[in-house]
Amino acid sequence: MYEPHLIVVRHGATAWSEVGQHTSHTDLGLTAGGLAEAQTLRTWLQARNPAQIWSSPLRRARETAEACGYPHAQTVNELREWDYGDYEGLTTPQIQERVPDWSVFKHGGAGPQGETPEQVARRLDSLIERVLSSPGLPVLAFAHGHLLRALAVRWMELPLAAGERLDLSSGSIGLLGLRHGRRTLLGWNIRPSE
Repeated sequence: MYEPHLIVVRHGATAWSEVGQHTSHTDLGLTAGGLAEAQTLRTWLQARNPAQIWSSPLRRARETAEACGYPHAQTVNELREWDYGDYEGLTTPQIQERVPDWSVFKHGGAGPQGETPEQVARRLDSLIERVLSSPGLPVLAFAHGHLLRALAVRWMELPLAAGERLDLSSGSIGLLGLRHGRRTLLGWNIRPSE
């Protein structure tokens, strides 16, 4: 088994994630179900002995880290969710009424605050370099669905648009590492139980 360099955790469910509303800067907490999802990850994650624990600055990611036993996770701004701009709070079908065939991975957010795929790719490439030069591994990172899907494809050195081919459920884990010197997806959408 190849050891991961980066263990990523999508935060537990929120009221908006349960109904498919896009949530970037709206700072929601976990639902009771989302908290339960996070708590089921605790034993599995702690057995991996992460050298560093990072979290998005947003409440839902921080609450997930705390529920997993990491109340002092280092805030890493690069882990914040993709900024959807004017699409904040809307579902994909609502957005596709305006822009048929819309995908955040191809079109990005809308309006002046919305991040483009290119902006997100640059942010994640910088984060990946930080992981690869990290003195201690693995890094455990708590963040968000679209951001982590984008991170996984950038880790594999694929175009950001490939992120729409990955799914990542709330309260699930991804493993990113090296195999034969190549950046590889070692595991994805893992839902361990205690």
